[in-house]
Amino acid sequence: MAEEIAFVVVTPYTISKSRTGAILARLLGRLSSELIATQMFAITQEMADRYATTIRPGASLEDERHRQMIRDYITETFSPLQEGQRRRRALLLVFRGENACQEVADVVGRIHLSSATGETIRDTYGDLIRKEDGSVRYFEPAVLISDSREHVRADLQVWMDYAATQPALLDRVCAYENPTAVEQTLVLIKPDSWRQRSSRPGAIVDMFSRTGLRIIAMKLCRMNVRQGLEFYGPVRDVLRAKLAPGIGSKARQVLEKELGLALPPAIDQELARSVGIPYAENQFERIVEFMTGSAPSQCGTDDMDADGKVKCLALAYEGENAVRKIRDVLGPTDPTKAPGGTVRSEFGSNIMVNTAHASDSAENARREMGILRLHEGNFLPIVSKALAELKF
Repeated sequence: MAEEIAFVVVTPYTISKSRTGAILARLLGRLSSELIATQMFAITQEMADRYATTIRPGASLEDERHRQMIRDYITETFSPLQEGQRRRRALLLVFRGENACQEVADVVGRIHLSSATGETIRDTYGDLIRKEDGSVRYFEPAVLISDSREHVRADLQVWMDYAATQPALLDRVCAYENPTAVEQTLVLIKPDSWRQRSSRPGAIVDMFSRTGLRIIAMKLCRMNVRQGLEFYGPVRDVLRAKLAPGIGSKARQVLEKELGLALPPAIDQELARSVGIPYAENQFERIVEFMTGSAPSQCGTDDMDADGKVKCLALAYEGENAVRKIRDVLGPTDPTKAPGGTVRSEFGSNIMVNTAHASDSAENARREMGILRLHEGNFLPIVSKALAELKF
């Protein structure tokens, strides 16, 4: 069976209710298709109107009534808020795989919502409430998808055209009661969460939702080695300072045991330089290799800028005291010392494989987001390439 592209639009209402992580968990946990690109958008009136036109006429009178309901929903709920013309956020998730369109449709569910089960996303997070006369009192689909496999390419083009004109990071799109306390911070969901089909990345995002912060950017990254070296550069000196003295002392003890003689404690400094520093450098290299899939010492010049072999999900959060709130939910670096209920306590394995990274200051968040080019995004080139490769 040939590969296809499918997409899911997470609605502004779902995002505002902090259900983004739960939706992502459901999709990633059940789809065999791979998430290849994602971007958060702030929707203009023009884009809301254009997106509504992608809901084509129905084949029957009943079908057309449902489609008109969706058109009206998009026009009303995707359009900017009247107060201050603040734009609402929508999230686009793009998947690639065999039979991707049907897979996505099955997980998302039909507009004819059922309250009896929570099998599909719409059954769980959507609502369709009718009055006694059968007219619609309230409608919320939670997510939207293309109305047919044949229209995916054309519908995606609408979003690609919009992406070409919009920033990938929605700086100060949201309104806040205390703007002076607003910060931006970065979260990276690390490669260990992407090695197999798993709802874990979505579950992690869902845990961060309890901070009340807003997601203003989401980018699926394959960090290259040059980015990895720069991103974790500050860690290099920390590892040297922390690890080298202890390794020097341990090396002296090993030598004393093996050689059966007592060495002067002063030799620890020399061993720290000759053994401890190389050990710290090896640990630094392992970190970069873990995040990029390639060891820096084994890379040629051309390899340094090649896309990484593993992926991670970068999210920018915005809100009051964002750095502290995210790090409180994340937990300390060592998962074995993390309090229960934190991300690293739930999902981390050790100091390196600790499931997620979060910036330790607003200044470092700006530095790290710059390295990963969150302002640029990669939605447009990735989706363009995928559509060019696939014939469907």
